[in-house]
Amino acid sequence: MDKKELKKKLTPIQYEVTQNNATERPGTGEYDQFFEDGIFVDVVSGEPLFSSNDKYDAGCGWPSFTKPIKKRTVKEKRDSTLGMERTEVRSSEADSHLGHVFTDGPQDKGGLRYCINSAAMHFVPVDKLEEEGYGEYLAEFN
Repeated sequence: MDKKELKKKLTPIQYEVTQNNATERPGTGEYDQFFEDGIFVDVVSGEPLFSSNDKYDAGCGWPSFTKPIKKRTVKEKRDSTLGMERTEVRSSEADSHLGHVFTDGPQDKGGLRYCINSAAMHFVPVDKLEEEGYGEYLAEFN
């Protein structure tokens, strides 16, 4: 999908986050304090990214996850913008900017905190997984 089509498909904040590496203001994303069962997919490509089973409240103002739904669905790259050393998280298929991963997550879950912009994701509730083509993820919730 070219940039012109994406601008029509996405909201301005979704476009800025996924295509221009923007970040939502903390506490403003729709999924920060959202804890329904289901999966979060890339708003651009629909590729599965995270499960609600791995979501937790890190108190940072953005949705936080301990791991991706499958390791291959995200890629990580060094980010030294804003005078900081961070690890950026991008979707593998669409190369959408998602957020960053930090090493201050729950130690009993591997110690990682995937800090992800709500605008980069679409939520698919458990009762819609089959209907929306994500039936293989139903087992996560049984």
